Amino acid sequence: MKPYFAEFIGTFWLVLGGCGSAVVSAAFPNVGIGLLGVALAFGLTVLTMAYAIGHISGCHLNPAVSIGLWAGGRFPAGKLPAYIVAQVLGGIVAGGILYLIATGKAGFDVSAGFASNGYGSHSPGGYSVTAALLSEVVMTMMFLIIILGATDTRAPQGFAPLAIGLGLTLIHLISIPVTNTSVNPARSTGVAVYVGGWALEQLWLFWVAPIIGAVLGAVVYRLVGHDSKT
Repeated sequence: MKPYFAEFIGTFWLVLGGCGSAVVSAAFPNVGIGLLGVALAFGLTVLTMAYAIGHISGCHLNPAVSIGLWAGGRFPAGKLPAYIVAQVLGGIVAGGILYLIATGKAGFDVSAGFASNGYGSHSPGGYSVTAALLSEVVMTMMFLIIILGATDTRAPQGFAPLAIGLGLTLIHLISIPVTNTSVNPARSTGVAVYVGGWALEQLWLFWVAPIIGAVLGAVVYRLVGHDSKT
């Protein structure tokens, strides 16, 4: 059970740290961390957890990543259901803790977004469903390529968490205006369940697109990263 509990804790930290920075700190009067700070917060959650639990569970923290690693031949199919359940539960519990914290401020309105992902009128920049779908597919594809490449046995050892954490930061810098950046169904679910309504109605995209992108990333890396000598 240790790897599953590690995934629960790791995803809990990702949602609490990443979404928490967006809900609590992004627009804090005068000293708000803004888009750059939120992007960095998401990257730091993965970076810190990769060093903390990477040796226990692999530090997936993301159903799409687990599926992508399976598609890339790095993860057994039999462990997928339990990993995904642990990740989603970790995200939902983190969302609940964040909700309790956020509602401690007078005037807080969860319907305003609560760091949920969205498209159309719920996209930070007003981007269409097509733009959101394309963004999430491509960003997740690149994330999987980074993960598979950085954790390849031929890559420099010990630096994978840095590459993966900075990769996720870059992804957020690019795509926060489009969808508020998901690339992670557990992250999206963890806050959407507390918003309800439109957030749950649009949640399908933030499961479908990251999973498609993750599988594409695995296929691309298998083509590009295959060692013909082995």
